Amino acid sequence: MNASTGHAQEPSFRESVDLMFNRAVAMMDLPPGLEEKIRVCNATYTVRFGVRLRGQIQTFTGYRSVHSEHMEPVKGGIRYASAVDQDEVEALAALMTYKCALVEAPFGGSKGGLCINPRDYEEHELELITRRFAYELAKRDLIHPSQNVPAPDMGTGEREMAWMADQYARMNTTDINAKACVTGKPLNAGGIAGRVEATGRGVQYALQEFFRHPEDIKMAGLTGKLDGKRVIVQGLGNVGYHAAKFLSEEDGSIITGIIERDGGIFNDDGLDVDAVHKWLGENGGVKGFSGGTYVENGAELLEKDCDILIPAALEGVINLSNAERVTAPLIIEAANGPVTAGADEILRNKGTVIIPDMYANAGGVTVSYFEWVKNLSHIRFGRMQRRQEESRHQLVIDELERLDDAMGDRWSMTPDFKQKYLRGAGELELVRSGLDDTMRIAYQSMREVWHSRDDVTDLRMAAYLVAIGKVAASYRAKGL
Repeated sequence: MNASTGHAQEPSFRESVDLMFNRAVAMMDLPPGLEEKIRVCNATYTVRFGVRLRGQIQTFTGYRSVHSEHMEPVKGGIRYASAVDQDEVEALAALMTYKCALVEAPFGGSKGGLCINPRDYEEHELELITRRFAYELAKRDLIHPSQNVPAPDMGTGEREMAWMADQYARMNTTDINAKACVTGKPLNAGGIAGRVEATGRGVQYALQEFFRHPEDIKMAGLTGKLDGKRVIVQGLGNVGYHAAKFLSEEDGSIITGIIERDGGIFNDDGLDVDAVHKWLGENGGVKGFSGGTYVENGAELLEKDCDILIPAALEGVINLSNAERVTAPLIIEAANGPVTAGADEILRNKGTVIIPDMYANAGGVTVSYFEWVKNLSHIRFGRMQRRQEESRHQLVIDELERLDDAMGDRWSMTPDFKQKYLRGAGELELVRSGLDDTMRIAYQSMREVWHSRDDVTDLRMAAYLVAIGKVAASYRAKGL
């Protein structure tokens, strides 16, 4: 999965995570034993199971890795990809530990993977495979509302989570909290509004927060706000699509390039993200899309001139072979590990500002946390207070309308104020509010370290320092 052919010195994804961890703990005053306890992966379970498909038994290999149980349950996605292996799953589990700590989601880190190309199977076959995988994990408590709570990742989505939740419920018929065994479920199966868009929305909120700090914008050699910034997105899956859509529709950014598996397209005047997404769904690639110029080698667009580069698909797309030529002054890692440790060093030395994956794509786990809480409380957010909010707001509107009448032509309410003010917050607004708050506070905790310590030159180091510090505090509180 690492695009490192011909570069012997390029570290693997797992080595990259370890290298960055080591860089951070070297600057912390942790007892050696505790440092090792935080670094190592607690357990990885490998499962090989058979499913009868197309008249014969096919054997599949899956993994569930638990990196840290300093808090339980542990949390992390399950990806379906043919390149899944133990090393990748363990690296992603470690990243989940730090990610949850950084955004203050009360979970340990975990990750799962199934070695499969989902495109090779029909829906009913995928259901059989997913249910069997869920069964193998659930009977070992590797899916459990209070011990291990999976979520979607690459190659999985709401559909797979619904199958997993149902499989768990069939095996645990008296567990009142069964729905909380996985997150990322469809809304009608115990999911939460705003979960599908969550990671992309989190990327938007992360950029909005970055652009609230003039000092930080200056460090990236940029000026102004998000409005008018030229953005190139690599990968128009769930995360890339939502990030690009929100940035272009709500913040005035211009999406000048989109890279997909069959190449890339660019248009200096901006691409219509929804139109590209629709074309991609119908044609399986961006080739032939009329609203932009097609480039066969999509990776070339990573090096194209832009203000913000958003790698939102695979690990290691920015590596030793191309880092020198990447010109974007600001990179936000919407994917996990898109910049290798070697490339990270090259970019740091060039002065590129990187908003790290550990923070940038934490929107998914944050809203997963809200969904888990919703499932445990058995009530949707906003149900109790929404109308009460509206009736209190109505009192203010009634008074303003009296004033409006009394003042005649001298004063009147702004046309859409009444409608906006009257609306009480439903689940989606509350989820977005909680996510925005989480992303702001986490960014501020990173930038505080970034700006207050001379030995911290980048946000990734700051993120690791904050996260590892929080994990260490949890272990100390446990008496370890």
